[in-house]
Amino acid sequence: MTLEKAQLLHNLAPQSLADATARSLFVIDLQGQVSLVSKLARENLQITPGARFHTAFPELWPQVEQVLEGITGNQEFPLQVAGREYLVGINPLLDDNKIIGAVCILVDSARLDTMIRQLPSFNTLTRELDTIIDSSSDGLFVCDADANVIRMNPASERIHKTSAGEIVGHNMRELINSGFINRSAALEASLSKNPVSLLQNKDGRKLISIATPVFDERDELIRIVVSERDTTEIDDLQRELEEQEAISDGFREQMLAMQHEELKSRRIIARSPKMIRALQQAIKAAKADSSVLVLGESGVGKGLIADLIHKNSRREANPLIKINCGAIPESLIEAELFGYEKGAFTGAQTSGKPGHFELADGGTLFLDEIAELPLSSQVKLLRFLEDGCITRLGGTNSKNVDVRVVAATHRDLEQMIEQGRFRLDLYYRLHVIQIQVPAVRERRDCIVPLIRHYIDEFSVQNDTTKRLTRAALDALADYSYPGNVRELMNICERLVVMSETELVDLPDLPAQIISRSENLDISNLDWPEGMTLQQTLDRVEKSILIKARERFRNQMEAADALGVNQSTIARKLKRHGLS
Repeated sequence: MTLEKAQLLHNLAPQSLADATARSLFVIDLQGQVSLVSKLARENLQITPGARFHTAFPELWPQVEQVLEGITGNQEFPLQVAGREYLVGINPLLDDNKIIGAVCILVDSARLDTMIRQLPSFNTLTRELDTIIDSSSDGLFVCDADANVIRMNPASERIHKTSAGEIVGHNMRELINSGFINRSAALEASLSKNPVSLLQNKDGRKLISIATPVFDERDELIRIVVSERDTTEIDDLQRELEEQEAISDGFREQMLAMQHEELKSRRIIARSPKMIRALQQAIKAAKADSSVLVLGESGVGKGLIADLIHKNSRREANPLIKINCGAIPESLIEAELFGYEKGAFTGAQTSGKPGHFELADGGTLFLDEIAELPLSSQVKLLRFLEDGCITRLGGTNSKNVDVRVVAATHRDLEQMIEQGRFRLDLYYRLHVIQIQVPAVRERRDCIVPLIRHYIDEFSVQNDTTKRLTRAALDALADYSYPGNVRELMNICERLVVMSETELVDLPDLPAQIISRSENLDISNLDWPEGMTLQQTLDRVEKSILIKARERFRNQMEAADALGVNQSTIARKLKRHGLS
């Protein structure tokens, strides 16, 4: 460069230099007066030298004032000025290290975005993000703060069987009104500013949508990201998996060989070894005519065992008569069982009446709650078991009937024998084949399939659709069910009928289940004296991992239940020497 050109540049006026910049630039003196304005600032912001800055730009004046007073140094921040977004920079103007003013530079955000998009690194990042979004197996919607669709990935196109071009640009309200969807998680999230999860029906399929709001640094809602998944296929796969697991069990093979269709219609669900053994014994017992005593707590399904025995026996085409010995008054039980003749007692029918033994001739008589049978009736039952004959109440003639007896009780008959309340000889006559039906708490592997089955069954009965959240299912699976299967069925029916939304969550569960799930009795924690907090936490963690390893079949299931990654479970198992 020649000396003349260098001198020319040196002599250029500050105004010429300011006008040459592609920025909106101001110089403000110590009194807050604008002393220099660039051409771009004059054109875009309508400000001229001599203006009072705090009047022209009150939104910027506090930051400029702090710089002029030396309270802060350089500042840079985004700001909306005159209806446009700018990146604002404020720097002190120094002379011999003394502040003589401030320089304020505004860069239009739109221009800044254009420049950023031209950077190779930005293009690379954009391509990577696009690839990630488009390759997701879950459907993804991206909406703005007002629930206008600005992006839709290929998975969502497949789920909704439409193209992104037909959806992008539309508001979720429009899509609901047009019948494209019946509910919108994005719309609800835009109104509540909170994450929203909901279940919706789409052409006979069940979709779960989760809307997550995205906020900027000023806590303003800027985007809503909606992930959605078609759960119909997942449900079908789950049921297919459960069916395959059942078929693979040894007892299921026997069922298939004997009466597969009947058992499938009954939806016998058995995963635990104890329940499998009970069903195996029932099927074997069905081949003979021996008396069977079914033991188990109230509500475990002893009647189902009686059904299974009858349906797989040679008596299947003949009646299965069920009677609850505890539900009939003691004065009438004998007449109900053995019948009565004309005039046997006051109020008796003039023609007499056959009892349940006669009605069950050729079939099976199921005596539930056999422990409630009065001693006098026990004697007549024993006589029948010995010779196959019955005598009606008030009659003198005996009659042969071909009836197989299956009895059941939840009581301790041996204890009742010691107390003189049950006959020992009758006990041994009934006790030819004994089947013990486990309580629900003893068949943990069955609980989740049972819950799913009854939720679906009651949903169909009530013409609705209900699903359980993972937290609700975990809480239900962890409950002990003192009322056994009967209580489990009642809880499922209540949830289907009483829950307000399609997705059943923890607040919908009965109080006794929620309290068991949420309450932790600290007084029961084992905290040896001298053990540090970390040592205590490690000890508790190891105990939980041991229980998880016993409860779940693999690390993936344990990780899902505990809310962590499978790699975390593997690492912690190794750390505690449990791998």
